[in-house]
Amino acid sequence: MYDVIIIGGGVSGAACARELSRYQASVCVLEKEEDVCCGTSKANSAIVHAGYDAVPGSLMAKLNVKGNEMMEQLSKDLDFPFRRIGSLVICLNEEDMPGLEELYERGMENGVPGIRIISGEEVKAMEPNITDSVYAALYAPSAGIVCPFNLNIALAENAYENGVEFQFDTEVEDIVKLDEGYELHTSRGTYQARYVVNAAGVYADKFHNMVSEEKIHITPRRGDYCLLDKSAGNHVSRTIFSLPTKYGKGVLVTPTVHGNLLVGPTAIDIEDKEGTNTTREGLDEVISKAGQNVKDLPMRQVITSFAGLRAHEDGTEFIIGEPEDAKGFIDCAGIESPGLTSCPAIGEMVAELLRDKMGLEKKENFIATRKGILDPDTLTKEERAELIRKEPAYGNIICRCEMITEGEIIDAIRRPLGAKSLDGVKRRTRAGMGRCQSGFCSPRTMEILARELGVNMADITKSGGTSRLVVGTNKDRL
Repeated sequence: MYDVIIIGGGVSGAACARELSRYQASVCVLEKEEDVCCGTSKANSAIVHAGYDAVPGSLMAKLNVKGNEMMEQLSKDLDFPFRRIGSLVICLNEEDMPGLEELYERGMENGVPGIRIISGEEVKAMEPNITDSVYAALYAPSAGIVCPFNLNIALAENAYENGVEFQFDTEVEDIVKLDEGYELHTSRGTYQARYVVNAAGVYADKFHNMVSEEKIHITPRRGDYCLLDKSAGNHVSRTIFSLPTKYGKGVLVTPTVHGNLLVGPTAIDIEDKEGTNTTREGLDEVISKAGQNVKDLPMRQVITSFAGLRAHEDGTEFIIGEPEDAKGFIDCAGIESPGLTSCPAIGEMVAELLRDKMGLEKKENFIATRKGILDPDTLTKEERAELIRKEPAYGNIICRCEMITEGEIIDAIRRPLGAKSLDGVKRRTRAGMGRCQSGFCSPRTMEILARELGVNMADITKSGGTSRLVVGTNKDRL
């Protein structure tokens, strides 16, 4: 029996695992997919929100601001990309100023540092490509951008290095209350734990409702996005928001930490908890709304589109804690935006709650830092030449769009919780995320995966499960 089982390997589950790994406890993460970061955490705006949008006094507000404060040091400790670039909420006319002022007041009450309302002329000076009709904006210098893949993977790798066990391709199907703890029936056998952390994203209501009569309901809220080529990456230098509505912050335009430009999302409530397909209507909405705040968007430079699901709980609030009638079951549910920003604070909150309940003691040998995959571009010419001399794989470019080497891909496969699929390599190295979207590098990456994993190339998948790319050879009929 484990001390704690965490359901879900997204940013919330990985953050809880990392914080719990500070203590003397046996912890296991059960993830239904073949890797971490396969759900909501892989498809979002990649924004570190300042914290002016959430209702003052709410968990969302408290954990947003705290998570924002924690992110910079965490990025240094765990070696993932994060930049504090600031954000602007655009107001297009004087009639909408009360909404902007309300956001400002919320931000002040929530403790967001440095926010202020600036004039349209100031906005244009800061962002030359902002719409000519801008009237004013709320400027929040503490907002930032992050790589959600690297954040999630870094948290999980560090948790693993500190003793947390990860079980992939393990879908929880039923939860049974025991005299002490819980028994989890999965697609790969039965697991028992004294405590369970429910960090299952859009499925968190399903697991909560298995053990509690106090039912919750989560709606998958689909968001469509367009990603533009790096040639468009400097069109704006800050995250540009619209004034929010009841469905969220509207369509944003933002640079990414990797130099692209991201436009989206929509906010479309659906029934299907796996419904991550884009739609023509959704993408048309993204394109039309994005142009309201930023002029001359080079939409011809779109290299891909995608959709993600937000776990929208009916009360529009994070649910973190133990239900009255389900002792030992800790919800981490309804984690929609600003969930990515809040994840470090969520992990800390859940770990402290369990520490107090279980009387956990801290480890003396906790490993607080982690080193990410080496980026040869960060080296001097001399250092890179020496690296290639010692390890020739770093001189072999596999993905020419992103200039990713064989050495980086090998590292992604061999490191803790290493990549097992094309998407696993892509999220760790960006091989396949460039302009051609894997058109040229996929076969070579598959060869490296097959070689490193010791499997047949026909067994390599795009994203685990049945997503095989090779279904036969062109000589089969001969």
